[in-house]
Amino acid sequence: MKSRGYIKLLYVIAALYDGLLGGAFLFAGERLFAWFKVTPPNHLGYLHFPAALLIVFAIMFLAIARNPAKNRNLIPYAMLLKVSYCGVVLFHWLTAGIPDMWKPFGICDLLFFVLFAWSAFALRRS
Repeated sequence: MKSRGYIKLLYVIAALYDGLLGGAFLFAGERLFAWFKVTPPNHLGYLHFPAALLIVFAIMFLAIARNPAKNRNLIPYAMLLKVSYCGVVLFHWLTAGIPDMWKPFGICDLLFFVLFAWSAFALRRS
């Protein structure tokens, strides 16, 4: 099935995106905050824990990419991660405002959520 190849590629891209983002915030988070002129959290643990979680999710995305049909039970968790982040960003963007630094990540996660939903539907059909 042709969509299987696209699904694998989608999750490899998601793994790279979240893995690189997690690594960037884990190892260079303070520099990223400074570059975007955003006040960092008062303790680096508030930065390091979500960064490490992104790396964990990247590993999960690779598991899905390796065998989408076998690991389709992980896709709802992938969708929950993405809807959680883009929901928080969208809520604060609309109600209180957020630094521009976070907006592209929210938009990307919304796109990933839609594509993950498509992949779940496509795998369910096959």
